[in-house]
Amino acid sequence: MLLAAAAPQSPLIQLPGVTVRGDSTSITIILLLTVLTLLPSILLAMTPFVRILVIFHFLRQALGTQTAPTNQTLIGLGLFLTFFIMQPVGAAINTQALVPFEHGSINSWEALDRCAGPLRQFMLGYTREKDLALFVDLSKEPRPSKPEDLSMRVVVPAYIISELKTGFQIGAVLFLPFLVIDLVTASITTSIGMLQLPPVVISTPLKILLFVVADGWNLVVGSLMKSFHY
Repeated sequence: MLLAAAAPQSPLIQLPGVTVRGDSTSITIILLLTVLTLLPSILLAMTPFVRILVIFHFLRQALGTQTAPTNQTLIGLGLFLTFFIMQPVGAAINTQALVPFEHGSINSWEALDRCAGPLRQFMLGYTREKDLALFVDLSKEPRPSKPEDLSMRVVVPAYIISELKTGFQIGAVLFLPFLVIDLVTASITTSIGMLQLPPVVISTPLKILLFVVADGWNLVVGSLMKSFHY
């Protein structure tokens, strides 16, 4: 009796403790799980989240409140501000990559490549040429004819250190007026002989009062958003 020829099967993909067939559905699931795993790193590395958190940290240190607002509050506000800034980029990714992928006109790798385009364009808008040149030299890659030809290997770290520099610059500017209050308070308390009372006990309420009267959160968030061309 003749045996029927076995139908061709998709190649097997071996993972630690898991074996899946290499069809398009399995590969899509693997890529999706990988992206979800790397999502926190992507959020930190390719969005304004780093700059926002650095500025909020400097602001809280300048006010001298230590734990108010709480870390959860600042991270939540930072996430929503990041979503607000990145919404046009997300819309471009959806139009250029996700919609064609859902319709089956492109595969998973082409969709990932198209996702990189809007992200690269956004990051290049806030990355210093000096930082880009540094990582181009370190990577030994040939200098491209235009910034859009740079690989993500160069753009991402250059964008991160550019964002850190910008965050520290804005944080230093925020720190200065509160530092003046600390210096004046310390000079007054020392001159009148109030050595047993720490100056921070007096300066902290004054700094909070000044921040509230000046509508500080509106000014800080407004200036922060305007730094992203809003």
